[in-house]
Amino acid sequence: MKKAAIYVHIPFCLAKCRYCTFNSYAGLHHLQERYVGALVREIAESARTEAPLRVSSMYLGGGTPTVLSTNLLGRILNACAEQFAVVGDAEITIEANPGTVESSHLSDLRALGVNRLSVGVQSFDDKLLGLLGRLHNAARAAETYHQARKAGFDNINLDLIYGLPTQSLSQWETDLSTAVVLKPEHLSLYCLSVEQGTTLARLIAGGELSSPDPDLAAAMYERAEDLLAGAGYVHYEISNWALSGRECQHNTTYWLNRPYLGFGAGAHSYSGRFRYHNVLSPQEYVQRVESRQEIVGGREEIDRATELSETMIMGLRLCRGVSFSEFEERFDVSFVQIYGDQMREMIELGLLDVNGSGVRLTPRGRLLGNDVFERFLPLGID
Repeated sequence: MKKAAIYVHIPFCLAKCRYCTFNSYAGLHHLQERYVGALVREIAESARTEAPLRVSSMYLGGGTPTVLSTNLLGRILNACAEQFAVVGDAEITIEANPGTVESSHLSDLRALGVNRLSVGVQSFDDKLLGLLGRLHNAARAAETYHQARKAGFDNINLDLIYGLPTQSLSQWETDLSTAVVLKPEHLSLYCLSVEQGTTLARLIAGGELSSPDPDLAAAMYERAEDLLAGAGYVHYEISNWALSGRECQHNTTYWLNRPYLGFGAGAHSYSGRFRYHNVLSPQEYVQRVESRQEIVGGREEIDRATELSETMIMGLRLCRGVSFSEFEERFDVSFVQIYGDQMREMIELGLLDVNGSGVRLTPRGRLLGNDVFERFLPLGID
């Protein structure tokens, strides 16, 4: 039976954050019921065209999925369980923002089978939360975490952002220390990327905020590595740390370049041979599903050279790196035959390390990951 992960996109938010470029929208509450109906129909249609599918992870992201009622979320999860072979111990994650969930809602999510919660804390500093345009404060973030524990969640991720305008190394250390005291099973730490079209980009362009300092951001990353290692967290992916055995199984599917199905507005799917995505607009997505029109907004055939490249680039994000034996089993060719030159060049520059069974980024390589990844862009291999 074919294996794949499932991603469900919920595009609704209470407000758009200042830094956000995700496919998310405020003010579409009226569309929620129809959107979930469209999701259920898309899931059923996909099950008819896909071979029997074994699902070991599901991820509800957004947007803010927890703005939906428990009833609507239950309809989505039930549709997936009815149409696909979801394994009994499947990792089922939902994203939540502090302030969008109460104790009863969290208990209901656990009752629905959701067993992993990813909380968008971003910072425990109220001034920085205001700068980001977040609706919660630090106290509310901690309260949401404790409520989740009481509701029975024993697998919680906290998202934090560093490299913010005005953010000091001391403030970042305080964020990390506060998170460590809570002892979540997983931490995702993201360096701020100032994207064009966002409120944050406009404030920086207008001189109201200073641009982030890349050298300071690098120092923050290195401080996180040291502090979290001392707290018992395993650094298993460039931006992700976990207690032993609590690595995110769903996202590991992406990093291993394995198949996944995406449902909802703008969601991406990857079959191994093709990658495609749905139309971005939630309104258009709903209208197309309801009128039985094509919902795919773009499709790309993945040739061998692209699959090789993406397997390398995504695999190097994992701190264990890319296994020589797994690479050869997948592509029926030796790693050195394809990428020997790039490997030797990156080793000489101190960006890659060979440990006998595979190749991985060095600590310096993790800071300069994009420079490494460029060396593994498609080569035009037959």
